[in-house]
Amino acid sequence: MKATAKAHTNIALIKYWGKRDESFILPTNNSLSLTLDGFSTTTSVEFREDLSEDIFTLDDKRITGVEYDRVRSFLDLIRNLSDKTLYADVHSINDVPTAAGFASSASGFAALAGAATRAMGLQLSDYELSRITRQGSGSACRSIYGGFAEWQQGVKTDGSDSYAVPIAPVEHWDIRVAAVVLSADMKKVSSREGMRRTVDTSAFFQSWVDSIPNDLEQIKQGIQERDFEKVGQIAEANCLRMHATTLGANPPFTYWADTTMTVMQAVQSLREGGISAYFTIDAGPNVKVLYLPENEEKIKTALMHVPGVTDVILSRAGQGISYK
Repeated sequence: MKATAKAHTNIALIKYWGKRDESFILPTNNSLSLTLDGFSTTTSVEFREDLSEDIFTLDDKRITGVEYDRVRSFLDLIRNLSDKTLYADVHSINDVPTAAGFASSASGFAALAGAATRAMGLQLSDYELSRITRQGSGSACRSIYGGFAEWQQGVKTDGSDSYAVPIAPVEHWDIRVAAVVLSADMKKVSSREGMRRTVDTSAFFQSWVDSIPNDLEQIKQGIQERDFEKVGQIAEANCLRMHATTLGANPPFTYWADTTMTVMQAVQSLREGGISAYFTIDAGPNVKVLYLPENEEKIKTALMHVPGVTDVILSRAGQGISYK
């Protein structure tokens, strides 16, 4: 009973930031993302009769503690779904800077969900797989799909209507993303803690939630029309509003570093110089820059010259989950 799956990260253009239910990982708003081909996780899962507990190895290192507990709890969901009690040997290779503002948990739990369900012999539809993947990491439910995907928040208390759906496939549009790496350090405030603090205490949080429906409507129209300026402007503004909620929390916090601001200013300077580019930032210091293929070399050169930038990794739209 063994299977291997590969999933890619995604970058949210309309952000997921806040939960209405912590235990089921149910969001306060819909979100929309682009899956990226530049970062991925490959995971093999084997359910074995000779094991007395789950084993989790990440990048050839045996994992314990909180990370292990999250994987074990997620595997319990798969066991309950299949009515089988076997323990699993899980091996993951993570091509993502963990916990530094890149969605490593998204590719990680998407790959784990795909491999574990296949290893158990479960044949799930994409939306069923997305729904169970959400319970490991919220943003992971979008990594089931390639191209653009929207996570629908749902209204049911059991989470049965909260999963991602495809919006536009990889081949719809050759839009690209430059991941600007500033720091590989662990975040001081985790995404989960940051969301919780924001929902509970931020004076700006409700305004953030109220702004999402219009952003979603407009950006989906921009995607269908391949209107780069419209998509970029909405994504950048949505990012800034999300990060503003953290400044309104008690106590206030931010994921940005000095170089984060410098990169944002560099992107604005590129636009002023006639090179179309827009930034977005998840819960971390690193910046992602949206651009079109014809500007790739200029974009990369400009970003590599920003003091404090350690790398610029270029990505195209990525495929959905795949199996070996």
